[in-house]
Amino acid sequence: MTWKGFWEGIASLFENVLFIPYNALRSLELDSWWLANFFSWLLLLVGAFAFIYWMRKLKEFDENTESTYTFDENP
Repeated sequence: MTWKGFWEGIASLFENVLFIPYNALRSLELDSWWLANFFSWLLLLVGAFAFIYWMRKLKEFDENTESTYTFDENP
């Protein structure tokens, strides 16, 4: 396999598989801007919730004062 074939395979995956919902929405010719951008808003909300969850877990880890070392701390 060549690098050109690799990149063409990725392009084919996106164009023929992953953009199917967007192609279906484009064929409907929706008049509502909100409905036309539903997938984008959904992705934005999922990303925002994941970011908030990640930040809370990082804060919880940072505030944890329990020692988790497996080696002898005072040799």
